[in-house]
Amino acid sequence: MKRIAVLTSGGDAPGMNAAIRAVVRNGIYHGLHVFGVYRGYTGLIQGDFKELSVGSVGDVIQRGGTILYSARCDEFRTEEGRQQAVEQLRKHQIDGLITIGGDGTFQGAKKLTELGFPTIGVPGTIDNDINGTDYTIGFDTAINTVIDAIDRIRDTATSHERTYIVEVMGRDAGDIALLAGLAGGAESILIPEVNSSLEEIVARLKHGADRGKKHSIIIVAEGVGSAVDIGRQVQKATGFETRITVLGHVQRGGTPTAFDRVLASRMGAKAVDLLLSGKKDMMVAIRNNEVLGIDFDEASGQKHHLDLSNHHLASILSI
Repeated sequence: MKRIAVLTSGGDAPGMNAAIRAVVRNGIYHGLHVFGVYRGYTGLIQGDFKELSVGSVGDVIQRGGTILYSARCDEFRTEEGRQQAVEQLRKHQIDGLITIGGDGTFQGAKKLTELGFPTIGVPGTIDNDINGTDYTIGFDTAINTVIDAIDRIRDTATSHERTYIVEVMGRDAGDIALLAGLAGGAESILIPEVNSSLEEIVARLKHGADRGKKHSIIIVAEGVGSAVDIGRQVQKATGFETRITVLGHVQRGGTPTAFDRVLASRMGAKAVDLLLSGKKDMMVAIRNNEVLGIDFDEASGQKHHLDLSNHHLASILSI
C-alpha cells in the first residue's frame, strides 16, 4: 500500500479536522502518499483529489467543521455512481480509503468494500448514534455546547420565573439530550428511547412549584418531536409561562474539546494502521479507552443502544 485517500461525509462534527490531520501525518510517517477527497462521495465520483502534505494539516486540530468539506450525494446511492467512484480511486492509484462520518457514510463505505476496494471508517458525528463504539468524534464538544446554552438559559429562566423547553439535535438518538440534561440539571429529559407522558412532565413541574421552585428546564431530543408543540401543551396544562429555544446547528460547530481532539487523533491514526495491516471493511471504535477495529456489519447493521441508567439517575437528581 503506497497511496491512500481520506474524505469526510454527512454532517460535520468538531474533531473531524483533527482526524484528517492524524490520517495525513501517520500516513506520511509510514511512507504513504495521502490524498484528500473534497466534498465527500460527490468529490469521489468527480475525482476531486488533492495530495496532502504535513503542512496541509497544520493549525487545523483546533478548528471545527472539516477542511475537506462535506456534501450529500444521491448519485453515490446508485450502482453506477459507486462504480464511477471506484474508477476514480483506481485512476488516482489509491490503494485504500478512510471515510470519516456517520451511519450513512459507513453504508457507503461498506458498498465500496463489496466492490473490492479496501475501506476503513472513522465515526464522526455529534449524535453518538453509531453502534459498537463508546463515543463518536464531535459528541463531547456538542454536549458541552448544549450545557453552556442550558446554563445561560437557566439564568434567564431564574430571573423571569419561567419554564424553558430546549430542543437539541440527535436525530433518532437521545445521547445529546440525556447527557447534557443530566450535566445541566434539567428537570425533565425527553428522548426517543423512553416514553414520557405529558402527565408525567406536568406532575414533575407542579411538584417543583409546590416546593417553591420558580423555574424549570426541559430538554427535548429532536427525535421526540417539536419543542414548540411540547411547550404549548405544557403551558396549557400547567398555566406556567413557557419559552422555547431550538439550539439547531450551533451544536455542530465550534472548537473541539480536548477529549474530541485526542479521540480523533487516536482514531485517525488507527485507521491508517488498519489499512497498513491489510484490514478492510472495518470501523475504528473506542471501547473502555481502547481504540480498535470492528466489522462494518457490527457498526452499521445493529441499532445503537443508549445507557438508560443515566436517565433514571437524572430523574432522581431532579426531584
